Amino acid sequence: MISKRQITLVSLTEPGRALAQRLLTLLPEAEHLHQPQPFQETVRRHFLAGHRLILLCAIGIAVRTLGPVLRDKYQDPAVLALDEHGRFVVPILSGHEGGANEWARQISDFLGAQCIITGAQLYTQPLLAVGLGCNRGCPVDSLLALLDETLESHGLRRHAVRALASIELKQDELGLQQLAEMLQLPISFYSATVLNEYGDRLSRKSEIVFRETGCYGVAEAAALACAERLINSSHRAELLIAKRKNADATLAVARIYGNPGA
Repeated sequence: MISKRQITLVSLTEPGRALAQRLLTLLPEAEHLHQPQPFQETVRRHFLAGHRLILLCAIGIAVRTLGPVLRDKYQDPAVLALDEHGRFVVPILSGHEGGANEWARQISDFLGAQCIITGAQLYTQPLLAVGLGCNRGCPVDSLLALLDETLESHGLRRHAVRALASIELKQDELGLQQLAEMLQLPISFYSATVLNEYGDRLSRKSEIVFRETGCYGVAEAAALACAERLINSSHRAELLIAKRKNADATLAVARIYGNPGA
């Protein structure tokens, strides 16, 4: 009997098994099949049952296994192929309609892998910008702890972050400068006027913050402003992680897709 779970990971080697265990921390609802027998029949049954598949094997194996049971891009579930060491993530079926492309980006962000999308218009990658607000004299350790906790809780790694940002009022904060130096990332400081351009896109507006800074939110607005300036593009950034906070600071993460060299 096929499990009722809707995501199935399939591994064939010991490194693949270890990689699957890592992925289960991101996808706790998924099931993991290691060296299922008979292999092709088992994978095909799960595919035809509508399960999204992550196949930790060569693309050739995946193609030969699923080829005979393919229907069309509107019915087939998303399928990803990963090498056993988790260096590359390749969406091979239902990239657009089935969401495999976006799923591949999420998996590659989590693993720190290279996402390879062959759709003609999608030679892009997710770029993350972190917006920060902090109390006067906030120590860098507190900022770093909030950053790591936030990223980890969403299956992200530091390397995915391309830039930091805050409000001009904080440009002399030593902790922010130290954080940028530690992470070897650029940091930008925006005026309240610029940050107010993003007021309608905040998860919530704060009158208290407005009275203190002249804008309705620092971390979220700074993240959005910074993300949209990472590339020369008219694309809108999205608020990936709404404001999080600890005793000393606030933090938010915005995402935009593009080529950082563009």
